[in-house]
Amino acid sequence: MTSPAPRFLVIGECVADVVRTDGAPDRVHPGGSPANVAFGLARLGRSATLLTQLGDDAHGRLIRAHLESAGVTVRADEVARTPSAVVELDCDGRAQYAFDIGWTLPPAELPCPPGHLHLGSIAAVTEPGAAAVLDLVERWRGRASVSYDPNVRPALMGERTGAVRRVERCVALSEVVKASDEDLDWLYPGEDPESVARHWLTLGPAVVAVTRGAAGAFALTADGTREEAAAVVVPVADTVGAGDSFMAAFLHARAAGSPLPACLTHAVTAAALTVSRPGANPPTVAELDAALAR
Repeated sequence: MTSPAPRFLVIGECVADVVRTDGAPDRVHPGGSPANVAFGLARLGRSATLLTQLGDDAHGRLIRAHLESAGVTVRADEVARTPSAVVELDCDGRAQYAFDIGWTLPPAELPCPPGHLHLGSIAAVTEPGAAAVLDLVERWRGRASVSYDPNVRPALMGERTGAVRRVERCVALSEVVKASDEDLDWLYPGEDPESVARHWLTLGPAVVAVTRGAAGAFALTADGTREEAAAVVVPVADTVGAGDSFMAAFLHARAAGSPLPACLTHAVTAAALTVSRPGANPPTVAELDAALAR
């Protein structure tokens, strides 16, 4: 008898990404790393709920409609203003962010038990709301699997030593952790990404995956397995949301019982589809299946 598909609960911020490029008008895209993961999971056919904060404003309504269009159930604590970020794109489509964001999520109860709980980025380390996030994780982690993506935003992380301590607490609560090589370089300057991943495995996760942009991705497991996947080469529109699409597709494949190599292949393929078009626009399950078949 097969296990039922898990209900995914994602906890974290929504952000209106104001994308700015030279010689073009600003474009506003729904964003925020946890919101992008919830959206990506829903587009892949997964039951996804997002616990977040939104304002009753134009950006908030845009983000809610975007999430609900994919089937995400949005549970939002109302705040005065929806968080935003100005996203500057360089000539290669790489994004730099300037944030206008706070995270004040109050203590929350869950209406139904999740099968999997994902946390990440600003909401997992920014007080006072991070306390509510970690309280939920600590209460549910014995009954639900947990994943984490630090998605480091240096301008919001504060002093590095304290940031590392907060990130490692989240790592220790999680079964699956994903980070980019840029995340690791900021947290542990000069250290080899594989060494950092092995250190994180000693804190408790079963799997640590590291993305490396055009160099692809690798994953290490607590039992000593190492797997690697090459990046899928595509024309790059921008890199907004690529890591979040990777995370969603990795969790999607893992929930289906796929082995680690297949999880990585799903993830790098989803990331490639996302960077090939503007904004955090992850693939549908049909698009991902078609790309994998090719």
